[in-house]
Amino acid sequence: MTNAPLSACIAQGQGAEPADIVLRGGRVFDLITGDLVETDVAICGDTIVGVFGDYEARQVIDVTGKILVPGFIDTHLHIESSLVTPFEFDRCVTPLGVTTAICDPHEIANVCGLTGINYFLEASSMTLMDIRVQLSSCVPSTHMETSGAILEAADILPLKDHPRSLGLAEFMNFPGVLMQDPGVMAKLEGFKGRHIDGHCPLLRGNALNGYIAAGIRTEHEATSADEALEKLRKGMRVLIREGSVSKDLHALAPLITERHSPYIAFCTDDRNPLDIGEHGHLDYMIRTAIALGAPPLAVYRAASLSAAEAFGLKDRGLIAPGKRADIVVIDSLEACHASTVFAGGVRVTDAAFAARKTIPPVARNSVKAPVIVASDFRTGGNRTETPVIGIIPGKIITEHLTYDIAPRDGDKAPDIARDLVKIAVIERHGKNGNRATGFVKGFGLQRGAIASTVCHDHHNIAVVGADYADMALAVSRLGQIEGGFVVVEGGRVLAELALPVAGLMSLEPFEVVRTGLEDLRAAARGLGVTLEEPFLQLAFLCLPVIPHLKITDHGMVDVDKFEVMP
Repeated sequence: MTNAPLSACIAQGQGAEPADIVLRGGRVFDLITGDLVETDVAICGDTIVGVFGDYEARQVIDVTGKILVPGFIDTHLHIESSLVTPFEFDRCVTPLGVTTAICDPHEIANVCGLTGINYFLEASSMTLMDIRVQLSSCVPSTHMETSGAILEAADILPLKDHPRSLGLAEFMNFPGVLMQDPGVMAKLEGFKGRHIDGHCPLLRGNALNGYIAAGIRTEHEATSADEALEKLRKGMRVLIREGSVSKDLHALAPLITERHSPYIAFCTDDRNPLDIGEHGHLDYMIRTAIALGAPPLAVYRAASLSAAEAFGLKDRGLIAPGKRADIVVIDSLEACHASTVFAGGVRVTDAAFAARKTIPPVARNSVKAPVIVASDFRTGGNRTETPVIGIIPGKIITEHLTYDIAPRDGDKAPDIARDLVKIAVIERHGKNGNRATGFVKGFGLQRGAIASTVCHDHHNIAVVGADYADMALAVSRLGQIEGGFVVVEGGRVLAELALPVAGLMSLEPFEVVRTGLEDLRAAARGLGVTLEEPFLQLAFLCLPVIPHLKITDHGMVDVDKFEVMP
């Protein structure tokens, strides 16, 4: 739907001319008063022009018995983590009621720099949903990893005024903020007065004050109600996250009250098509929050109005005159199942998706890993005391464990009986050929190997395994398929999903990706894996800005000390 002339909006709004579209017979959920009001909703072009009245229209759509709510806004996500292109993400999620997505393309930016950001900026103007881009602030996230690109302030500042850009994306390098690193300060100064998104897990007290004082307004890493409440009290908008790995909704649901809701919003961060197909997207968060006891008014405010206010999107978040015509027609507030969705006045249908323009993908052939053999996964050293990454299911925070692992024949081997398996990261951008090995506990892996090029945020190759030969085969196979996920056992590839766009996104429809993920999960379970989502869990073991122990191609990283362990 094109932008309507202002004169047409005024004429149709006051009923002097028939509206383009009228939704008739439903009840609007008024997010100001909390009332359900039976009324016509009149649309002119991409704009709502009439509510709480009766209207005539060129097209009348009967929504009798339904409830109308504003389109949902995902306030922080990486579309790349959906494993499909922005166009397939649009087709996957918009029918569920998500009409605005605020994305940070730092996954693809860590592979190919500005090429990836520009791809998202251009693609975002063609989707039915309104995709807004936050410019990636941390490429790479720290100095303790090798990425495919490095973006300084001078690289991203020219895009600050791009019409699809909202501001600066999640500032993950919170130690750099507190230590006033010159590169960090240049970015913060360059975006002063614009929206700057935060990322500071477990940061509390005066350190949190200093971080917020840098002009950082929103944050999605709170994992406990106590942490989130401190951030709220200090003026941050808290974005409650429920992704494929990071699941914080249950812990933070007690904060979703009518008192707090103006300062709370929802996000998914990283959510794949399998989870979306099985459970949903923001609609799942809405259903779950209400089931956990949160008042529907507070929940729907967080899903739309509060989200719009937090990011300065004054043209949406309500079903009211002058607002963008983002409307979700649902069966009930509690069930939140969308039967009809309008995005910018366009009714979301297969035909509407087919009519969109698209652009070719970028960053093909991005996997340039060195040749790896089984012996590369041996871990030397004489000390038995060994740091081990401890997985916490449903969290990207990890434990910093210590186990005695005695070397045998010059190698510390996996110990299946204690669930201590080998993990390795291999640089794949063709920069230096770095490789590092360590141990992880919590996969339940009994045999074989799992490997991935989705490896936050540097997106090198991460591989976990009980058998070195299988680990080497998994790494080799990733190079052959241009990146993705691979499960190997006994010298045989059991399942794989090719992600040839930057090693992050598939060229296939989301339905094909969903089926591929089902096969991968089944294959992983066959190796003994007990994690619900082992592939993204593996990816987050490599992110050195999330406490407490991680691994990159530089080695094991003590995140609390912000240093590579000797």
